[in-house]
Amino acid sequence: ISGVRVERPGLTRALEILREGDTLVVWKLDRLGRSVKQLVDMVGELHKQGIQFKSLTDAIDTGTPAGRFFFHVMASLAEMERELIIERTRAGLDAAKQLGRKGGRKPKMTSSKIESAKKLLASGIPPRDVAKDLGVSVPTLYRWLPASKNS
Repeated sequence: ISGVRVERPGLTRALEILREGDTLVVWKLDRLGRSVKQLVDMVGELHKQGIQFKSLTDAIDTGTPAGRFFFHVMASLAEMERELIIERTRAGLDAAKQLGRKGGRKPKMTSSKIESAKKLLASGIPPRDVAKDLGVSVPTLYRWLPASKNS
């Protein structure tokens, strides 16, 4: 179960079948939620229903007072870790941008391919054959040469 997505069908199904006396077990604390508030609210709601919570890699078991305390500490650390990762990622992307680097993959259509495509299409070759010759898909050809849709 990913903690990033708002809608998490796996978690929803698990919560629907949990009953009083059950324990919700997750692999890692950050799989359950993305903020301390979200984690605390969810575990609090579980406790109201008589359901315990256990995180395997974080060794958290909220069935004891010490476990509940440790849960709050680990939830705060997990949120801080996520925020630090986001911060470092943004800093790295900004640094790369300042060096003139662009993200993403290189375009399939180069200027020479575009010129070749225009000439081939003008000579009456069907777009499907032009795309095959250039090693691109027909939708890619259309994306770069919208007028070729009409040929």
